[in-house]
Amino acid sequence: MKNLWVRTLSGICFLGVVLGSLLVSPWLFGALQVFVLVAMLLEFYRMTMGTHYPLSRSFAILAGVTLFVLTFLVAMYPDRLSVKLIGVSILPLLGVMVGSLYTQDKTDFGLFSNLYTGLLYLAVPVSLSNLIVFKGGTFDGSLMLSFFILIWASDVGAYTFGMLLGRNGKKLFPSISPKKSWAGFWGGMVMAVAAVLILQATPLLPIPWYLAVPMAVLMHIAGVWGDLFESQWKRVCEVKDSGSIIPGHGGMMDRFDSAIFAMPVGTIYLIAVGLL
Repeated sequence: MKNLWVRTLSGICFLGVVLGSLLVSPWLFGALQVFVLVAMLLEFYRMTMGTHYPLSRSFAILAGVTLFVLTFLVAMYPDRLSVKLIGVSILPLLGVMVGSLYTQDKTDFGLFSNLYTGLLYLAVPVSLSNLIVFKGGTFDGSLMLSFFILIWASDVGAYTFGMLLGRNGKKLFPSISPKKSWAGFWGGMVMAVAAVLILQATPLLPIPWYLAVPMAVLMHIAGVWGDLFESQWKRVCEVKDSGSIIPGHGGMMDRFDSAIFAMPVGTIYLIAVGLL
């Protein structure tokens, strides 16, 4: 019961921070995204590399932050800054590669591949979130808030239906996540569709229902893949949680595993149908 209260209170506090960043200021949004990105990269590198190559890990984190910051600034000031500026973010990444040449102990050199994997897996999707909140230089967090609500509804539906109907049912991916069931998968999809039908009737997501429903389905599926992908890394690395930064919840990767996959898919979908 104590853990439930801790989990609930920390979840409410974190939700308040996320909502505040989306509704108050683009600078607050940018600061929170940088914090989340750095926390996730630290967790991923700690999980996959331990304490090996600390300097190269620092350069990789710098490359990820540089990519986000430059994308943020270009999205905020499209009339003043050229999109070509984003190319500068390659410099810290080159520093990682050049630095590997001067590493004396190459016993675990294969671990360097995790540096690039972390950037592709975490830094690129987080940086692309700027496409969701900026339009023509104007900051509007309503679409990203809608995405979060859809993802949260999917997660709640998957957990609830999984607990009620999936304990003894067919498992979704037993080799990676033994507790996830097909009942949870379909329950999450139902909740995601229900959430998007409510959202599309509000100013938060003013798009036709026949375009909103396919988006919800695609984002739900992508979110499940994102959850499974992180679970696969944790199983290979033999860890239960990616970290412990949020009491009762685990690490930042544990909180954003679904969003890392779902939000880019939702963004690409809206671009494809001409709504973004």
